[in-house]
Amino acid sequence: MNTAILGTDYAVRTSDDTVRIERLLPGPIERLWSYLTDSELRRQWLAAGDMPGREGALFELVWRNDELTDPPGTRPDGFGAEHRMQSTIIEMEPPRRLSFTWQGGSDVTFELEPRGASVLLTVTHRHLKDRSVILMVGPGWHMHLDVLAARLGGFEPEPFWDGWGRLRKEYEGRLPA
Repeated sequence: MNTAILGTDYAVRTSDDTVRIERLLPGPIERLWSYLTDSELRRQWLAAGDMPGREGALFELVWRNDELTDPPGTRPDGFGAEHRMQSTIIEMEPPRRLSFTWQGGSDVTFELEPRGASVLLTVTHRHLKDRSVILMVGPGWHMHLDVLAARLGGFEPEPFWDGWGRLRKEYEGRLPA
């Protein structure tokens, strides 16, 4: 089994309440769009949930992070085996842009830009209420994108929870108060 720890593409704080993370991933853009919008593909790296293809539509995301990698690693205290979140699609411009609401009053935007045979994926998470939330979101997106990169590249990611725990400690130093 080939295991990879990516760890080079960290989220950055672009304002007091916003983080952005970018990854250059294997294309084509339509494949990556499917990993954002198709429940079965999205559950392999983030969360399941049928996503209607129109702005204003309501949908539910269902996280089961223990199922993202085998083994899953050690789940930190305070995290359940499943988490559900109701969201609303704010913007949908296939296959380049997707925005939706996030629990706690924030929102997430995915932007896809072709770069030759690859695609630049930019994830921007806005309206984060404080540093404690940012310290959950930064390593969360980082680890979920590591899993996505592994799925697209055909290799095994590091155990999800172990990677998230390692990244959480790194982000405490990277994202100043």
